[in-house]
Amino acid sequence: MITNKVILKSVSPEKLFMGSVLLVNGGNYLYNLILGRLLGPEAFADTALLVTLLLALSFLGMTFQLATTKFTVLFAGLELEQFKNKMFKYASYVGVASGFLLVVFSKDLQLVFGTSSHWMFIFFGIGIPLYFFMSVNRGTYQGNQDYLKLSVTYQTEMWSRLLITMTLLFILPWDPSLVVALGISLSFLFGLIPLRIKDIALFSSTKIAPDNLKRVSRFILLTAFYEFTQIIINNSDVLLVRHYFEAMDAGLYASLALIGRVVYFVAWMFVMLLLPDVIKKQKEGEKTAPILFKYVTYIGVLSAGIVMICYLFPELIINLMFGDAYISMAPLLWQYALATSLFAVSNVFAYYFLSLDQYSPIILSGILGISQILLVVLFHTSLDMVIQVQIVVMVTLLIAQLLYFVQSKTND
Repeated sequence: MITNKVILKSVSPEKLFMGSVLLVNGGNYLYNLILGRLLGPEAFADTALLVTLLLALSFLGMTFQLATTKFTVLFAGLELEQFKNKMFKYASYVGVASGFLLVVFSKDLQLVFGTSSHWMFIFFGIGIPLYFFMSVNRGTYQGNQDYLKLSVTYQTEMWSRLLITMTLLFILPWDPSLVVALGISLSFLFGLIPLRIKDIALFSSTKIAPDNLKRVSRFILLTAFYEFTQIIINNSDVLLVRHYFEAMDAGLYASLALIGRVVYFVAWMFVMLLLPDVIKKQKEGEKTAPILFKYVTYIGVLSAGIVMICYLFPELIINLMFGDAYISMAPLLWQYALATSLFAVSNVFAYYFLSLDQYSPIILSGILGISQILLVVLFHTSLDMVIQVQIVVMVTLLIAQLLYFVQSKTND
């Protein structure tokens, strides 16, 4: 017991969070791998669609989290209390509205994506309000750099989703997509742990000062726009493939996307550490570029290693993760990993600019995100072409981010 306490004290909160994120990503991968093996490519296409929809919706959730993070660092005292109450109130409005839309248009979504049931969208929509509350709660911990509690929220969400979904799959004689949707919604409830309910006053009459409200609203709108473009870039391919290709091909592509995105999910861990650090340094008048260089180097080296492994051992990787049924995707694995790696590195630049209130790169990301959709719509005769279109867009985005950084530093 004493030894464990000594070890915990010797580990910095940042390293603890990084380890936690790696564990969460590993658990999420295990979750998807088990589903892929149990259900097969066709049924997995529906469950992968739910996971993709969750990622797509996360552009709003992450907007709330990043805004809460930023202004938790900048505000204090009564200002901070007023701000947090307002964010929880906004989160409740957006969460209820989003969930309501999913429920109302569930049959339309079934037609668009060709799923086996519309109930999967209803089960999923019911849990959405909890997701937005969870995002604001996480932003509070991230802004305070309380990485222990932040780690706990991710752990409780991931493990509950894994255990609940796998248990219900063997107990309930339902369509697997319904079970997965229910498991996702229930995991949001566990993801609220730890949450101090008494600190939340949704119906408080106190208001944010007009100047602060303007700053917060501006940041939320611009961040939402960037997160939306990021989700378009990172998830539109799966949705478009699900629309244009047969269920078997869509399921195979979903497995490829899951493996290839490992770089992005690991890079996200560094972004969570970068954001409050950059805001704090800027507030104190210190240089922020060294922080950017540090995290770009980490992600660049990591990305290069993963792409090389995917190039050298594609069949082994796919066979170990999903089995022989998915082996036809092996030649495309390194290409998808390359596209994701380029996006992960450019994403670090984008969040760096966002934390410094520099918004031109966000507009650029939006343009390229729309370009990616249009190009896939025009060029989708094969899965190879879908991936190669993304590589072209990601190379363009990264070059543009680098040029903007060089120009901004030259003007300083």
